[in-house]
Amino acid sequence: MNKLLYKQEPSFIRLGVQSERKINIFSGEYMNFISCAKTERLSVDCIAEELKKAGYPELELYNKTVKNIPQKFFVKFFDKNIAAVNLSGKKISEGVNFILSHIDSPRIDLKQNPLIEMSEMAMLKTHYYGGIKKYQWLNTPLALYGVVFTGTGKKVKIAIGDNEKDPVFIIPDIAPHLSHKIQDGKVIKDAVTGEMLNALAGTTYNRGNLKEKDKLKICVLDALNKKYHIREEDLLTAELQLVPAIKPRFSGFDESLIAGYGHDDRACSFASLKAILDSDSEKITRPAICIFYDKEEIGSEGATGAKSKFIEDILFFIMEYSGVSFQSYHLRKVFLKSNAVSADVNTVINPNFPEPYEKQNCSRLGYGVVLTKFTGSGGKYSANDANSEYVSKISAAFNKKRIPWQIGELGKVDEGGGGTIAKYIAEYGCNIVDLGVGVMSMHSPFEIVSKYDLYSTYLAYKSFLAMR
Repeated sequence: MNKLLYKQEPSFIRLGVQSERKINIFSGEYMNFISCAKTERLSVDCIAEELKKAGYPELELYNKTVKNIPQKFFVKFFDKNIAAVNLSGKKISEGVNFILSHIDSPRIDLKQNPLIEMSEMAMLKTHYYGGIKKYQWLNTPLALYGVVFTGTGKKVKIAIGDNEKDPVFIIPDIAPHLSHKIQDGKVIKDAVTGEMLNALAGTTYNRGNLKEKDKLKICVLDALNKKYHIREEDLLTAELQLVPAIKPRFSGFDESLIAGYGHDDRACSFASLKAILDSDSEKITRPAICIFYDKEEIGSEGATGAKSKFIEDILFFIMEYSGVSFQSYHLRKVFLKSNAVSADVNTVINPNFPEPYEKQNCSRLGYGVVLTKFTGSGGKYSANDANSEYVSKISAAFNKKRIPWQIGELGKVDEGGGGTIAKYIAEYGCNIVDLGVGVMSMHSPFEIVSKYDLYSTYLAYKSFLAMR
């Protein structure tokens, strides 16, 4: 009778003691990755570097000097998207196995005209990016990254805060002695507003500018000009982001967890990158393409989000140089024969806040990669809901290789929910389902994942790339 019941076991048991060394090495590589890939631009740089090391040359989309495309290559788009392609000698007309992740994470952006003097202090005005709990970002050490173009058109990369010799930036909170009226009695989301998220930029000025109106601003701008040769006007067109200046660390006495910034969704991005790099071409049953998108956290909008035509550009590019007809009808046929996973995270039950979770159907830390059949909220509104044929096909492949996996949903009915890039790819008629790492404290400056779930996700992606 017991054989009829569905029973889960922790992934560390299923993976076995012999896998422990591989898991720890993989975890260390991942922690190095998220230490460097703190923004979408930095993620593209890190991914491109790994691909080049593995023998993937960079190609430019629709570059007329390209005569023949190699079997392995990668392309970038606006330095915010990157796609890795392994054709493996297979015909694209027979379909593709896509792994699609995103490399943006919730953060604090600087406003276009950010520098201001407030209460005799230089401050940076900000605008948060993605769904955050604003209070979590107060009194957190932040690093500043981004690009600034000078008046001469020179591109300057900014990186301040992660080097131990660098200063960090702080969005200051108020002392509990003074918060009774302005914070304590309010709903959490109203206690700290978006316009309160101003970061300290400096408090000193040139002694000779005592009566200068903008003496504090001038001091900050002078420091920026000396190091980067930029002026205040250059900030108007810049992209500058504040992200946690905290290194990832193992967590727990048993070091089974990894705490760090950006697990959503760089855990899945890293696992998919490693999967395509570590997959033997002879074992890949059809062309494999991993696409790393931007803008998922704000609805996948714009030229670099999943709503864009980037995926079409890649397929048309391959078709053009492979002698395959590339009319829209033929593109549609490629998608109809393809398989895809939306490589994105899900939440796991939090023992301190169990109420929003339905225990029988939520995912848990340490029980393997999370297979999320449907997304959306409020009656599956705005969801991708994968068909049963496809979900069972993928789960069967995992069971065959004893890869730990679990079913998950994003909270109780009418209490949780959320979307991923899956629904935008499903519009092409492509089979797609969400598959990724379970995350605790999602969208916080310091999220938590299980190293066993991370490794299970990598194994799941490798298995998927070998799927027919």
